[in-house]
Amino acid sequence: IDEIEALSSIYGDDWCVVDEDEKIYCIKISDCLDQPKWTLCLQVILPPGYPTAEPPIYQLNAPWLRGQDYTELANSLEEIYVQNLGESILYLWVEKIREVLIEKAQSSDPEPDIKKTTEEVDEDDGDDFLLDYQPIQEDQIKMLNYMTSEGQEDEELPPIHHGNPITDRRSTFQAHLAPVVTTRQVKRVLEKLYENKKIASATHNIYAYRIYCEDKQTFLQDCEDDGETAAGGRLLHLMQVVEIN
Repeated sequence: IDEIEALSSIYGDDWCVVDEDEKIYCIKISDCLDQPKWTLCLQVILPPGYPTAEPPIYQLNAPWLRGQDYTELANSLEEIYVQNLGESILYLWVEKIREVLIEKAQSSDPEPDIKKTTEEVDEDDGDDFLLDYQPIQEDQIKMLNYMTSEGQEDEELPPIHHGNPITDRRSTFQAHLAPVVTTRQVKRVLEKLYENKKIASATHNIYAYRIYCEDKQTFLQDCEDDGETAAGGRLLHLMQVVEIN
């Protein structure tokens, strides 16, 4: 509680409480320039064991954050957690992200190319894979290529179960479920789903996975919000609550 109050005081309007009961928070971080070029949204869910026994569940959201940039930043945050086990680390995370953004602003990196998307289509056309629709984004395909580029041909594709589409207030949702035991299988499932043009071009493709590693007696888990604030994190939290693995 003290940590959250301090962060709210330090970061002001950039700090947002998404769900107080579930301890879901979001903070907008920029490179500190008068006209910021690089910004990023950090979303966190604080599990019951934080900070003494569990790390925050986090998601990094920015249109430009893909591939190697995402991996390097995520590794930096996880390194900070390991170096400060049992301690409150959100402030350290935020300032590390800001440091990375400042370095990018001061380097020769080109400004992020943020593509605009068209408005959502209100009505469906009867396709079984109906979700909020927008033209397919090039960066989604680049990310998919990055995720599926390393030797996944030998990894077995698990069965994928497709739920019935549900429409609520002119938005359509559909769940897809697959049993996975490796991260490569996660990527193979995503690759298979993205073969469907409706799924590949959906407004928000959120997902979460949770794999129990017996040798380490811990869980390998991650989630993706795809622009829908805290959606992937909520899904992962639900999987933790019902002990899905």
